Formats: sequence, structure tokens, C-alpha cells
Amino acid sequence: MQANIFNGKAVLVTGHTGFKGTWLSTCLSKLGADVIGISADVPTNPSHFEVVKDSLQIDLRFDICELAKMKNAILEYKPEIIFHLAAQPIVFDSYNNPLNTFKTNVLGTGTVLEALRLANYPCTAVLITSDKCYDNVEWTYGYRENDRLGGKDPYSGSKGATELLIKSFFYSYFNLPSSNVCIGIARAGNVIGGGDWAPYRIVPDCVTAWSRNKLPEIRNPNATRPWQHVLEPLSGYLTLAASLHSQKELNGEAYNFGPPANQNYSVSELIEEMKFHWSLSDWLDKSENNSMPKESGLLKLNCDKALHGLGWQPTLNFKETAKWTAEWYKAFYNEGKEVAKDYTLKQIDEFVNLSISRKTSPLFIS
Repeated sequence: MQANIFNGKAVLVTGHTGFKGTWLSTCLSKLGADVIGISADVPTNPSHFEVVKDSLQIDLRFDICELAKMKNAILEYKPEIIFHLAAQPIVFDSYNNPLNTFKTNVLGTGTVLEALRLANYPCTAVLITSDKCYDNVEWTYGYRENDRLGGKDPYSGSKGATELLIKSFFYSYFNLPSSNVCIGIARAGNVIGGGDWAPYRIVPDCVTAWSRNKLPEIRNPNATRPWQHVLEPLSGYLTLAASLHSQKELNGEAYNFGPPANQNYSVSELIEEMKFHWSLSDWLDKSENNSMPKESGLLKLNCDKALHGLGWQPTLNFKETAKWTAEWYKAFYNEGKEVAKDYTLKQIDEFVNLSISRKTSPLFIS
């Protein structure tokens, strides 16, 4: 188990008001980090950020594509560790506004890297892209980190392009002896958990409908995904940052973080599993009337590199993932924000205890 390298350190999180960013900021705060957040706005209402926002020490608001502001923030606070999560994350929105998706995801990442290049002080940066960066041909085995990148929709294309941009910055600048910056790339599978209210996502659609005693309409129930609780990839991001901090030979490496390859379940299986923890819930199959843009039906990740290179592996099984997710939303809708905040902290602690007992994630979050 790795030592806690985050205690007392300034840690920057871009996209801190988003789903994963909020959970990550809370974990870092529990680790004793001085968390600096950068986001353009709070992306949803309701918002997990509004539930746990007192976890942050500094809350900055500007577009990550603004180089001068990004550079000034980095030079002013000199974060020793950076997690770059800020992105346009919705596939459907990428069809409606492709240029904004490419601008935010590609240019936004380029802005962070350019600011780091210009600042060039000792810093570890973990850049989060997506499992959608792979050229998905829907084969039955998991994609490895050296498989072909691509993307047949604007969102996937933006993630593939982001990976190419990171690669070019790494070999041109951060792989040089004169560079003080170490970077790592993290690609995560489909992430679920409490506090996500982004549109056109299966879990928010279901819990929002159920909280109103309505039935969610499911357009693609047979699609399979590598579902994982939000704390799984976050433990991977933290583990990667800690490993990069002490093992400079990992500079520039990419890692997949996802569930075991046999833990791919369909959308309908996920909903049915969540129904066990939400009484009087059901859903409507609208696949025959699906007018939404096409999404891939099958996607798997191979996470052997994270296992053997970082000592990381997932902690929760599928049933636990669905249960934790449903229970968080039930607490929010039935008992309010304060109880939901308590659930956030409780689930982090429980995840840590399980990871210790199961000898999975090597990072201690306490």
C-alpha cells in the first residue's frame, strides 16, 4: 500500500464541479490535500458539487481554454499535482455541437499542457481522457493501451484527438531532460455512482424518473458497458499520480481503469439490478423508437497494465456498484443534501476498508 503523498500538498483539479471531479475533490480533501478547483460553471442542477463543495479550499471559475488564466493560476498556486478532468462529456451533445466538443476536449487539454510547459516547475499531472478514445470495432476482448485510437462520433473523435495532442506534447517537451513535468494518461470505462445528473445518461435518467414516480424510457437496453463505481477509476487516478510522483520512468504512460472484462453488463441488467434497491421502480423499452444518434453496442477494456504496473485492480463487484449507486440517490431524494453528503463520505470510507480487506487498490484514502 502506498504512502499518502497528497497530505499538505496543493492539488489542482480541473472540472472540479463535475461528477467525477466532485468525488475526486472530496477524496483529496480527506487525504489532507489543499484542493484548488477550476471549472467554467456548475454543469447540472441538482449537483453533487453543491452537496460537498466545502471540501474545496480554492474555487476558480473560468474556461480552461483561456491560456493566460490557466497559466496565471498554475504559477500562482504552483500545484505539485494536477488532475485534468474538465471536458464536454456527453456523446449526444457532441452531435449537436461538435466544434464546442473538440474545442473543450482538445484545446482545453492543450491549454493545460501549454501552461505546464511554460511554467516548467516540478509537477505531476494526470490527464483523464476516456475509453471512447479507442477505435471501437466492437470486438469481444478488451482494448489495451497500445490499441488503435479513433472515434466514429464527435465525442469519441475528440478523445482520440486529445490523446494525439498529449503524445505530441510529451515527446516534444515533457520527455526532455530539461522538463520538470511528469504526465500520465488515464482512460476509464463507464462510470456510475451517486451525484451524476448529466443529461442522456442511463443512471440519472432512471433515478430522476423514479423520484417522480415515472418510468424512464430506455433507448438502447441491450448495449453493454464496463460499468464501474466512480470510486474505482478515482482510486486509479490517485494511484497513478502517486506512482508517477516516485517513479519518473512512468512519465508519458497511459493506463486503462475499469472492471474485470467479465463484468460487462447490458443497460437493462444495470437497471434491473438498481431496481432491487428502489421500490416500485420499472422502465420502458423504447429501442424500436430510438431516434438518438448511434452509440457502440459493445465496449470492453483490458486493465492488465494497471494491475501489473501500478498494483491497481477494481474493488467492487457489479451488484455492489448498482447498490451503492441506488442507495446514494435514495438518500438524496428521500432525506436531502446533508444525508447525501454523509453517504458520500461513508462510501469513500467503506471503499477504503473493502480495498484493504480485498487487497485491491493500493492507495489508502483516509
